Amino acid sequence: MSAGFRFRDFVPEESSEKGFETLFKLFMQLVTITSGDVGEALSWLNELDKQYGLTDNDYGMGNFIEDLKKKGYIDENEQERGAFKITPKTEQGIRKSALEEIFGKLKKGNSGNHRTPQTGQGDELSTDIRDFRFGDSLEQISMTESIRNAQLNHGLSDEFMLAEGDLEVRETEHKTQTSTVLMIDISHSMILYGEDRITPAKKVAMALAELVKQKYPKDFLDVIVFGNDAWPISVKDLPYLEVGPYHTNTVAGLELAMDLLRKRKTANKQIFMITDGKPTCLKEGNGYYKNSFGLDRKVVNKTLNLAAAARRLKIPITTFMIASDPYLQQFVEEFTQVNQGKAYYSGLKGLGHLVFEDYKKNRRKTL
Repeated sequence: MSAGFRFRDFVPEESSEKGFETLFKLFMQLVTITSGDVGEALSWLNELDKQYGLTDNDYGMGNFIEDLKKKGYIDENEQERGAFKITPKTEQGIRKSALEEIFGKLKKGNSGNHRTPQTGQGDELSTDIRDFRFGDSLEQISMTESIRNAQLNHGLSDEFMLAEGDLEVRETEHKTQTSTVLMIDISHSMILYGEDRITPAKKVAMALAELVKQKYPKDFLDVIVFGNDAWPISVKDLPYLEVGPYHTNTVAGLELAMDLLRKRKTANKQIFMITDGKPTCLKEGNGYYKNSFGLDRKVVNKTLNLAAAARRLKIPITTFMIASDPYLQQFVEEFTQVNQGKAYYSGLKGLGHLVFEDYKKNRRKTL
């Protein structure tokens, strides 16, 4: 006689992976805030462990550091003995983490193009059907409708006949590429008054870069930073981005952004600018013209001239102002009116969602 089955409560075993994952999420946030400084991030994590008891007797900080090395997230820093540096794997992980935090988990698309209101050569079938025209591809021919037309036009007979006039094609959605330049203000005010504004800006940039890579791989995204001067940075450099003792040379940033977009042979071109202050600096010869007090008309006028030049080139500028001072809003409103672009006055928390939504809205082809 069979003893049958015996059931009991399932008690899952404690796994070191659970401990690693918990610490790893915090580590990824901290290494972003510390601009890629592994030592500082681990030091902060140790302090958090002391305060909140993140580890236990089975899995400690030493185990976590060893796992980071084994899994390829950190390497020995050859230039500094006993120190660590993050790896390209971690850089990509930070971008993915920022994408999930700001935009939610997205599934990777097949083509990554932007849909437009126009029909034309493309790879996504629409519901519209029309007569065949010379130059249409064979893949566009709708065989069901074409064979039906042949039967109606030529009748049922032993010999099947299909003429050019019987052919119908299904329209495809025309899609277009978009070229975007993301400008990030790294002037000193981005960390002024005890408020960290550069970390959210970095997260937005990393999330947007990962979004373009996953969902719109045929688009172009350039990232530039501006302080006293402006220069391009690569996506992999974003985790290491730091604020400097700079003024805000918005003119240099816009000039570089427009130069980059002139080289792109795409119909859609746009500039996203994340800043928290007014333009205060210009390059003059071998030096700088600076004025941090109020809105200097010499600096403002050159900035507005560039906004108008961008409008003539059909390059809209969307400004994300991380500040709410009335006189700053007045400047941004004037700047936006001249460019005929858009402006958002955002808190740090909602910045990513605004960038994402505007990126989606600006996907239509410029005619």
